[in-house]
Amino acid sequence: MDRLTRRLGGRLAFGADYNPEQWPESVWPQDIELMTEAGVNLVSVGIFSWALLEPKEGLYEFGWLDRIIDRLHAGGIAVDLANASATPPPWFSRQYPQSLLVDVNGVRRSYGGRQSFCPSSPEYRTAAAALTATIADRYADHPAVAMWHVHNEYGCHNWACYCDESAVAFRRWLQARYGELDTLNDAWGTTFWSQRYYDWAEILPPRTPSYNTFANPTQQLDFARFSSEELLDCFRAEAAVIRARAPQPVTTNFMSFFKPLDYFAWAKEQDLISNDHYRIVDGLGPGGATHDLVMSGDLMRSLSDGAPWLLMEHSTSAVNWQPRNPAKVPGQMISDSLTHLARGADGDLFFQWRASKAGAEKFHSAMLPHAGTDSARWREVTQLGAHLKALAPVAGSRVTTKVAIAFDWNAWWGVELDSHPSVDVDMMTQVRRWHRSLWEQGVVCDFVHPDGDLDPYDLVLAPALYLCTDPGAANLAAVTQRGGTVVVGYFSGIVDENDHIRLGGYPGAFAELLGVRIEEFSPLLAGGTVTLLDAGGATSTASIWTESITATDAEVISEFVDGPFPGQPAITRRAAGAGSAWYLGTAPETESLGRLLRTVCEQAGIAVPDRPPGLDVVVRQGPSATYSFVVNRAAQAVPIDIDGGTDLLTGESWPFGRLLEPGAVAVIARTPA
Repeated sequence: MDRLTRRLGGRLAFGADYNPEQWPESVWPQDIELMTEAGVNLVSVGIFSWALLEPKEGLYEFGWLDRIIDRLHAGGIAVDLANASATPPPWFSRQYPQSLLVDVNGVRRSYGGRQSFCPSSPEYRTAAAALTATIADRYADHPAVAMWHVHNEYGCHNWACYCDESAVAFRRWLQARYGELDTLNDAWGTTFWSQRYYDWAEILPPRTPSYNTFANPTQQLDFARFSSEELLDCFRAEAAVIRARAPQPVTTNFMSFFKPLDYFAWAKEQDLISNDHYRIVDGLGPGGATHDLVMSGDLMRSLSDGAPWLLMEHSTSAVNWQPRNPAKVPGQMISDSLTHLARGADGDLFFQWRASKAGAEKFHSAMLPHAGTDSARWREVTQLGAHLKALAPVAGSRVTTKVAIAFDWNAWWGVELDSHPSVDVDMMTQVRRWHRSLWEQGVVCDFVHPDGDLDPYDLVLAPALYLCTDPGAANLAAVTQRGGTVVVGYFSGIVDENDHIRLGGYPGAFAELLGVRIEEFSPLLAGGTVTLLDAGGATSTASIWTESITATDAEVISEFVDGPFPGQPAITRRAAGAGSAWYLGTAPETESLGRLLRTVCEQAGIAVPDRPPGLDVVVRQGPSATYSFVVNRAAQAVPIDIDGGTDLLTGESWPFGRLLEPGAVAVIARTPA
């Protein structure tokens, strides 16, 4: 990100996807004039332009792209140049029908949308590499090009393909992973249901099996790993072509908590982390959309190892793809944008610059709306541009925290396979509940892989690690040995990396650390609850899950009053090493979970600020100043307990206790005395 910031003159990035090919060239001068007015300094160009750049195989036409890149450079606007590989043109799919995606039911899908290709298709890979090389050769030295945008939202519509070519690639991947068939048979447990393989050619992707049965779970898990890796291999190949020809940084845009792709693996391949985030307005409950934004920002910062990252896409107002798409209320676009910055972004970009007049996204909002410049939305866009210009000193600063959630895509894939104890056990519900509880109490939280570096953290939470490797379990235990605190949620540590049960009593990988032994699970039926009783005599409720727990070497914090296991432990704590390890054998209701995590934080030495609900404060630390991003989402004005700083958005000094109005944002810079 540092290279991009330097290229932008030390400013934060501000701009959008720009699709000039959708408009007559007579519109382009106005676009650049208005971009300048709004403060735009970076636009992504060429993302979905393969059909125009290569109208016939091997025949390239770059005239229009030359002209718009030259115009943007003359206007002082840098370019994030795409290699246009996201969607092959119709001529390609018609000429190479074997490159089209095949779904789990064996049906070959058609072209006409986007990302219609099989990631394993050699025809697609050859064509994408040729296109990428031609674009990189032409524009590597163009002064407008500040970075490279490989593909777009990998796997959004083709996260897995089940065709015969994918089967061949899957077998190659398995051979590299296991080496010998006997090793694979052991890992997959193929003695079950007469599934043993005697020839690699017998192995297929986990296509839809016969009615009312299940595919092998480890086969499904490995296919999820393979599918993420196969798309990553596409990225690697195209990024390598660019890096061999061009000096600018290379990235591809992530999609927050996107289940099909293991972003911990993908992050290692990026020159800078970039992300697309859109408000989910249905299904997350009151405040859930804002929390999803916060959690997404925390993930991106974590994938970037704490370094600044880039928000590649979000929306100025409504999107077009949800069942119901409300507009953002006045001020919400600015508060959303600055919340991304608060969580570590060094730029805010949107989809897209000018709202389309045709196509599937014509009702998606944009920086320049259908109503034009005489609109409240445009005025808010220009206000945001002024804000980002004023916030230039923030560039390069970082957010630090002593709290992390252990998160693993392998555990996500594994816990949500079929034929498990309860369909109500899903990873993201638990992760969201725990993270939101911390956020609402003002505690900033990173995400970290269980095998990753846990040394910076005094408190590590593992809400849902159904699958955990031996090194991951040892890594978590080491936190307590040096005096840290670990908290583990139910149905964690149950299986190894092959989805094999860890025998001897649950929770398997964490039994010794937690000092508990579980003989049996008894998940609750839909809507069911149980009562918990703590040592002080207070009662609370919990849902989803119960289990038969014996505290072998742990203190009982709460026990079940009723349900299948009355009188048995529900929540425990064990002194471990110089620290402690907590276990939650059920899902406490929201208020109880909040109180518990507050207690855990306090015992771990984590400060829990005393702030009113709805006030979000995050501090970014620079080399010579701190920057407190303060967003008031409450219904009333709130006094802010920061003194001696300057609000970068207004230039005014900030006295202690000054009121921040509802919906308002301040960024208070303070220089240490």
